[in-house]
Amino acid sequence: MELLLINIGNTFAQPGVWSGNAIELLPRIPTAELKPELLPAGMPTAAATVVPAIRKRFADTDIWYLSAYNQRAGVDFTQVDASTLGADRVANALALAELFPLPGISADCGTALTLEIVDADGVFRGGAIAPGRAMMRRSLAAGTAQLPEIPFSTQLPEHPGSNTVETIRFGVDRGAVGLMRELLSASLPACGKARRPTIVATGGDAPFFAEALGIRTAPEDFTLRGILRAFLSRIS
Repeated sequence: MELLLINIGNTFAQPGVWSGNAIELLPRIPTAELKPELLPAGMPTAAATVVPAIRKRFADTDIWYLSAYNQRAGVDFTQVDASTLGADRVANALALAELFPLPGISADCGTALTLEIVDADGVFRGGAIAPGRAMMRRSLAAGTAQLPEIPFSTQLPEHPGSNTVETIRFGVDRGAVGLMRELLSASLPACGKARRPTIVATGGDAPFFAEALGIRTAPEDFTLRGILRAFLSRIS
C-alpha cells in the first residue's frame, strides 16, 4: 500500500509517500500553487491543513483530513478545546508521542511559532501560538512607511545593527529567539514533574531556532509521521 501524506501550511505544503516502511519526502510546493492535478492519481491521501481554502480547492478529491476527533492514535486531546486545534498541531503532538520520550514539547517554527505540549501520561496540555520570523519581517514592512522587508539570515546576529537592515535583523531574530525561549520556559510546568521534558524543533525555520536555543531538531518527516499515525488509527 502506498499513501500520500501532505502537511499543508500557510506558506508551503510538504508531501511525502509512505510505502509501508519509510516516508519518502517529495519537494515542497508553495501552498498557493498546490492543485489537485499535482497529486498522484489513484493514491490514497491523508492531509493536515491550516488553510480553509484547501478543502474547497480539493472538494472533488478524496482526501482524509486529520482532526483531533477522527483518530485514536494515543494522545488525549480532551483536556483542551479541540474544536479550535489546528490539524498541524494535532499531527505534531502525535509525532512527539511516537518518536520521543514524554513529557515533551514540539516547537514548530514556520510562518507562526507554535508549541505543542504532551505530558508524561500522553495528555495534550495546550501550547502557544506566536508570529514567526517571516511574519515579523512582513509586519514591519507592511505597517511602516520606510522599513523594508529584509531577507532571512541563518545566523543569529551578535551585535546591534549599524544600518536599517542590520537593525531589523538584530531586533527580529534576537526578539524571536527570546520569545521562543520565554514560551518554552513558561510551558515547563504544564509538562508535570515526572522528568525534564524532551524539546524538539520542527518546521522550515527549525535549524535556526534549534541552534540558537541548543535544542534538538526533529526528523524532516516529523509532522508527516503524525499524520500517518493518525490515519492508521482513523475512526472515520
